[in-house]
Amino acid sequence: MKKQTKAIRTQTKQSQNREHSVPLYLTSSFTFESAEQGKALFEETEEGNIYSRFSNPNVTEFVDKVCMLENAEEGIATGTGMAAVFASMAALLKSGDHIVACRALFGSAHQVITQILSKWGITHTYVDASATEAEWEAAIQPTTRMVYLETPSNPGLELVDLEMLARLKAKYGFILNVDNCFATPILQTPIDLGADLSVHSATKYMDGQGRVLGGIVVGRADLIQSIRFFARHTGPSLSPFNAWVLSKSLETLDLRMERHCRNALQLAEALDAHADVERTLYPFLPSHPQYDLARQQMSAGGAIVTIELAGGFERVKAFFDALTIPSLSSNLGDSRTIVTNPNTTTHAKLKPDEKAALGITPGLIRISVGLEAIEDLIADFTQAIETSAEVVKEQVA
Repeated sequence: MKKQTKAIRTQTKQSQNREHSVPLYLTSSFTFESAEQGKALFEETEEGNIYSRFSNPNVTEFVDKVCMLENAEEGIATGTGMAAVFASMAALLKSGDHIVACRALFGSAHQVITQILSKWGITHTYVDASATEAEWEAAIQPTTRMVYLETPSNPGLELVDLEMLARLKAKYGFILNVDNCFATPILQTPIDLGADLSVHSATKYMDGQGRVLGGIVVGRADLIQSIRFFARHTGPSLSPFNAWVLSKSLETLDLRMERHCRNALQLAEALDAHADVERTLYPFLPSHPQYDLARQQMSAGGAIVTIELAGGFERVKAFFDALTIPSLSSNLGDSRTIVTNPNTTTHAKLKPDEKAALGITPGLIRISVGLEAIEDLIADFTQAIETSAEVVKEQVA
C-alpha cells in the first residue's frame, strides 16, 4: 500500500466494541492480568502498556504512523515540539561533547543550544546554511557528537544539503539530527537522505488546525531507545487526547499539504511580482538562492512564504492593520493563513548581530499560507501592501 493509504488505515487494534474510529484511552495507568505479567512488562520481556507516561495506545498509533511516513525504525512522541527537540539533544549529548548547528534556527532551539546545553559543558559551533561542504567539515571537531539543523529554516527558508551532510557523517560518525517541521514527511524524508533523526513540532502541519500541542522524534532504533529512556524518566509525555487528534489529522496531511503548497507558490509569485515588496523568499521560486537544492530534496516548496517590506516595523504595523483575512499569531501550519513579524515575536530574544546574520530585519514578515481561496489571499495581501504604503507616507508627511 502507498503511504497515503497507510496513513488512513493504520490504527490501534479494534476492541470488543467494534468501533470504526479509534477510541480515546484516557487512562493514567493499565492493569496486569497477573503478577507474572506485571513483572514481565517491567522487565520488558513482554510488550504492553504500564503507565501513560511510558506508553498509551493513542500515542503508539500516532508514533507508528509518523515512523511509516518518515521511513524510520522507531519513534517517541512528546508533549510539545520543543520537548522533542530538547529530548533529541539532551538524551544523546554529555558534558564535553560538541554540537555543530545551522545558524538559521528557531529562537527556542537557539536558546537550548546556547543557554541550556552550555550549562552542561556542551559546546557548539554555528555554520551558515549556505556554507560549502568544506566549511561544514571545518566546523567538525574531534568531540563533535551531533549536527543539528532545520531545512527549510525558520523564518528565512534557507536549505541545507542533507546528502552532503550524510557524506560527512559517514566520514566522522556524528548523529545527523534534522528538524523536518516545515517540510513535513509529505515533502521531504530526511532519513532517506542520510539523517539519523527527524524531529517535528506536531503542533504545526501534523495537527493542521491549531488545536493541540505535540512533538515527535523518529529515526534509528538505538538512538530512539536512548531518547525513550530520557523521556520516560523526565516526563515530557504526549497526552492521549492530543495523540488521538494528531493521528486522525495525519489521515488528511497529504491532501492539506498539496493545497498549502499550491496556495503558497501562487501567493509567492504574486508578491514577488509586486514592485513594493523588497524581497520574497520561497523555496520553489526560481529566484530563491537554493532553488536547485529545493527541487532536489523536496517534492514541493512548503507552505511558508517570507517577504520584506520597506519602512521597518511601522510599515509592518500598517500592513497587519490593513489585512482582513490572515490571523496575527506566532504559530504556523494552520488551515488559516497566519502572519507574524519574527523580529518582534519568534526571534525577539536574539541579539541584533544574531538577527542580522539570519536576515531578520524589522520589515520581515513570515506568512504561513493556509487553505483559503488563493484569489482572496492574493487580493487581500495586495491591498494591504498598497494601503500600508500610503499610511507610512502620510505618517512621514
